[in-house]
Amino acid sequence: MCQEKLVQEAVDTLLDNGIRGQPMRDGHNKVYKSFSDVIEGKEGRFRETLLGKRVDYSGRSVIVVGPSLSLHRCGLPREIAIELFQTFLIRGLIRQHFASNIGVAKSKIREKEPIIWEILQEVMQGHPVLLNRAPTFFA
Repeated sequence: MCQEKLVQEAVDTLLDNGIRGQPMRDGHNKVYKSFSDVIEGKEGRFRETLLGKRVDYSGRSVIVVGPSLSLHRCGLPREIAIELFQTFLIRGLIRQHFASNIGVAKSKIREKEPIIWEILQEVMQGHPVLLNRAPTFFA
């Protein structure tokens, strides 16, 4: 019975040190860090490294209604669309022989030549865009 109690206390300490009153300490009187200490809070594993990572392709804009859009579609500002799909645009320009190399393709994108919009439409058809709307708080 005593052995089982020690094992249970060790498991409790591992999961949440201090759940049974005074937290367990090491030989230097330093409190052991439990699993819940590692993952919870602003400096925890989830918020600090897993949820807060920067992404390569993202944009920020205002969400507005569009009378010509169906309910499952969203409008995307052209500048953001060009940024998000730039690599696909470059590949499309080269494959369709509108550009001979990456430099020429980037130049056409910078100049916003009319062919860009046609290729952008084609590219966007096969690539969904994920949207995230942060919560709005009213006082």
